[in-house]
Amino acid sequence: MRKDMMLMAAGLAPFLMGAAIRFGIPLIDKALMAITGMTQILAPYYSLFDIFYAAITPAMFCFVAAMVMLEERDDHINRYLFVTELGKIGYYISRIVAPAIAAFILSAVLLPIFRLEVSSFAEILFLSLSGTLQGIIIALLVVNISSNRLEGMALTKCSSLLMLGAMGPYFISRPYSHILFFMPSYWTALEITEGNAIYVLPTMLVSGIWILILFKTEI
Repeated sequence: MRKDMMLMAAGLAPFLMGAAIRFGIPLIDKALMAITGMTQILAPYYSLFDIFYAAITPAMFCFVAAMVMLEERDDHINRYLFVTELGKIGYYISRIVAPAIAAFILSAVLLPIFRLEVSSFAEILFLSLSGTLQGIIIALLVVNISSNRLEGMALTKCSSLLMLGAMGPYFISRPYSHILFFMPSYWTALEITEGNAIYVLPTMLVSGIWILILFKTEI
């Protein structure tokens, strides 16, 4: 029952958040401009909302995956699954990679519907992929550090701070913003703000290092 509720929440959240961003943010922007008399307030940051939205769906799916893994660990079910044909690596693939692939597909479908600014096919695929990798990192962090589901839920909120690296290129001048170099979302935002495909490489590289270290630590 708990799993069903979490899955339902994870399934609904991308639609609710997408509708809130797509229709709510422009309305708030217009209201703020009417109140302040400024010509633009939130519009320069529409692409930042797109980056955050692209990370929400994978984060939700991977959160559910992490909670399921922690529950199976608490109930000692994972030990039995490790000795089956699935094996330990197969277990982690089925619990994290499979939901991440589903999240990538859903994110790539929903982002063109609820986007505020990004429009090109390449950008949508890039944001969906970078968000998915970030979701995998969050799931592995939660499973690595948490000893039970309660800790896992608390740690998920802390791990989600990795998304805030995307704010660097928007609010912090160079070279000070490079202090966020260890956050994949920072490089993702650089690619979007500067339109330079070279930043795809550090996005993938930093994400890969995070995932490799966490995966090696876990198994």
